[in-house]
Amino acid sequence: MGRVRSAAKNITFGYIGQFATALVSFVLRKIFILYLADNLLGINSTYTNVLSILSMAELGIGTALNFALYAPVARGDIEKVKSYMQMYRKAYLAIGGVVAVIGTCLAPFLRYLVKNPGVSVRELELYYFIFLFNTVSTYFVAYKYSLCNAEQRNYIQTNINTITKLVVSGLQIVMLILTKNFVLYLLTDAVVQLVQKIFVSRYLDRRYPYLKEKNVQPLSKEETGEIWRKTRALVLHKVGDVARLQTDALIISAFIEVSVAGLVDNYMLVMNTVTNFVGIIFNSLISGFGNLIATESKERQYSMFSVYRFFASWIYGFAVTGFFVLLTPLIRLFFGDRWVLPQGALILILIDLYFKGDRIVLSNFKTAAGVFEEDKYLAIIQGIVNLILSIALVQKIGLAGIYVGTVVSGLIANVTKPVIIYRVCFEKSALPYFIDTAKYALVTAAAIGVNLLISRSVIANLNIGTFLLMAVIITVIFNGVFLLLFRKTEAFEYLEGLVRRKLKK
Repeated sequence: MGRVRSAAKNITFGYIGQFATALVSFVLRKIFILYLADNLLGINSTYTNVLSILSMAELGIGTALNFALYAPVARGDIEKVKSYMQMYRKAYLAIGGVVAVIGTCLAPFLRYLVKNPGVSVRELELYYFIFLFNTVSTYFVAYKYSLCNAEQRNYIQTNINTITKLVVSGLQIVMLILTKNFVLYLLTDAVVQLVQKIFVSRYLDRRYPYLKEKNVQPLSKEETGEIWRKTRALVLHKVGDVARLQTDALIISAFIEVSVAGLVDNYMLVMNTVTNFVGIIFNSLISGFGNLIATESKERQYSMFSVYRFFASWIYGFAVTGFFVLLTPLIRLFFGDRWVLPQGALILILIDLYFKGDRIVLSNFKTAAGVFEEDKYLAIIQGIVNLILSIALVQKIGLAGIYVGTVVSGLIANVTKPVIIYRVCFEKSALPYFIDTAKYALVTAAAIGVNLLISRSVIANLNIGTFLLMAVIITVIFNGVFLLLFRKTEAFEYLEGLVRRKLKK
């Protein structure tokens, strides 16, 4: 039950933090749109993606080392933890240097990545170097969080990030209202983030004083070899994931217009706010799965995976149903009609989001189990497919073409990863997984269709009241259908029992 208590604590603090940061993020975005030009929102989105691509220099070593920490932390082997953390520190300091060098070399080419920026090249470069500083400085402290997470204390990182986000957003709102200056907006974030990193470094040094000890035994050749073997496999995953997940905004900025990247970013803000609430649950369970896999039988692992997967299908199905019906009306209410996306592009984005729920389950369990090599070429294939389709189709059908590539490349993983995980982790056929996928998808599609029909009457006259009424209707219909159809399954009964035990306490 220790895993359950740790996960519950991580989830509770995660929800508190997410609710607070979501609220302030929406207010900040509204102020941004009111006081700054549309193109600056697009630049902000594009640079965020550029730096995500640069973060590829991490190449998966963090994931490999996180996996390596689960066993010694579970055993209480401090000396081995010190050895792994020393390697982690050296690797991340080197990575920070590499990102700084590559990022600086990229600066002269920014003008080719941003179409119709509305600002001078010098301004583009100034904005970019502020973003680069924030990214590079992260590597000098981020590795220390891995020990908290291996102990299933993800809430430590969550709470620190929540406080930082609230402070940054509050100061940025004041800065925008008083100055309407994008540079000061960015510098406010950079300064507060730097103070936070200094605090975190000192706080974690005090929490884990043995990290500063000098008498650290180096890892054996077998242990370092295992880490580098997993890292080599993760390099391919990392490159492929970047090509698939971090390039859409760049393609929009380069082939359509940078302001359109800002338009898409408003939708992503809403979607990410909701899915981050969901992600808190799943991310909080990764370290628990690492412990589960290190200590429990394959039958127990499979049982918990099935529960985890059922829950993800329910939650992501519910979220996507709500987005299909209410996302564009919400954008119209909060930001205005000129920020609405074409319907075709939105449908593709939401299809990808639904199947992303399954991919998150598969990827998280695979990461916790240390299964990195068996599908090491898969992400590369996905990335290539995404880039080819997106670049080819954006020039023919516009924005929707980019997301055709995103959907098709994502589905490759939905088909192949279950086969690998069921074979390697459970020694079972993946056929039951695909049967369940079909059932969950059909139920979700039917719920979307019914709610769309109802919404034509309910929100024909759009206002906050009709919007909230439709949200209630979606909640009742979707969850009622899922409850009715799946209440007799083992996964549902496990979740029901878990909730009942928590309520009794």
